[in-house]
Amino acid sequence: MRPVIALSDGNCFYVSCERVFDPRLEGRPTVVLSSNDGNIIARSPEAKAIGLKMGDPYFKVRELCARERVAALSSNYVLYGDMSRRVNAVYERFAPEVVVYSIDESFLDFSGLADPIGHARALRATVRQWTGIPTCVGLGPTKTLAKVANHLAKRTPALDGVCDLSDPQARAAALDDLPVGDVWGVGPAYAARLTAMGVTTAGQLRDLDPRQARAVLSVVGERLVLELRAKTCLSWDEVPAGRKGCAVTRSFGRPITDLGDLLQAVASFASRVGEKLRRNGVVAPRLSVFMHTNPFGAGPHHSASGAVTG
Repeated sequence: MRPVIALSDGNCFYVSCERVFDPRLEGRPTVVLSSNDGNIIARSPEAKAIGLKMGDPYFKVRELCARERVAALSSNYVLYGDMSRRVNAVYERFAPEVVVYSIDESFLDFSGLADPIGHARALRATVRQWTGIPTCVGLGPTKTLAKVANHLAKRTPALDGVCDLSDPQARAAALDDLPVGDVWGVGPAYAARLTAMGVTTAGQLRDLDPRQARAVLSVVGERLVLELRAKTCLSWDEVPAGRKGCAVTRSFGRPITDLGDLLQAVASFASRVGEKLRRNGVVAPRLSVFMHTNPFGAGPHHSASGAVTG
């Protein structure tokens, strides 16, 4: 039985979650901001179209957002986590094995299905109907190729949200056209090294000697080459390492000048981070508290921090 791995990914996940509970945001440029409302961490297609970039400091694009009627929302990770669980509950109805890769991405085992593409389309339709979240699905014989297929499904409207790279000829054509920097696991530093070697496409990376890839990119490079050749190197249940820490950070809506107000906020944040630690089964040997004045405000700036261990 040939393996078929599906990667399902929520489109603009944080924005999509917000739109489920506020339909007025549909069609409107929308961004979600980081915990302290400092930077853009999610964008709707309409927000991307007017030039807003991931990571843009909000204070720098505030006027553009006002001019274009962009909805700028504070992040709500409790909501996003709950929606992720709902979506994965649907996935479990469509596959015998589901591995959650991130809050908006999961790998599903589609091996043995007579019509994987039809199954993927039914999955997308059910997730949208039951949760309101739009998704794209990539299919391939390895995790890396499923990731590539998902990347193409999101960026090629003609594919209607599903891309299958199970066929060797279709796979070869797709890899030959894909920039090497778009391959899962190839970050900017690795992409620069590969480009210097003349490897600019995923197809060229696939054809690289695995030993040479290992010498340049460590064992990660060797695995990528083999996975692009449809040879499984990443075990089915291999998932990212567990959480090693967590934080609760917020910006105040006004300057805090009273010590009592500050202590109350710190106590509240400490309680919240304790909830996160317990939920993730993490023991914290070190607790840090940090604070600073508005880095964009007038007047002298100050920051302070402290830590306790136990």
